[in-house]
Amino acid sequence: MNRKTYGQRFVRMLATAAMGGSIVQLSGCDPAVRDTLLVGLQSTTQSLSGALIDAFFISLADDEAEASGFTTTG
Repeated sequence: MNRKTYGQRFVRMLATAAMGGSIVQLSGCDPAVRDTLLVGLQSTTQSLSGALIDAFFISLADDEAEASGFTTTG
């Protein structure tokens, strides 16, 4: 069984508290400011997840090209 160190637990707990706390604090904001922040958070999350998914598939394609002996030049 893989046990997490105290540092890993602390970082995970801190990240969870920061994300949850920021959403709760937005409930008292001006609606225009809240909407702007939420739209920015949504677009950032979509961009980041898209970049990570693209990087994953590119790394798979690179691994397959190396295994088959083909080289790609750009």
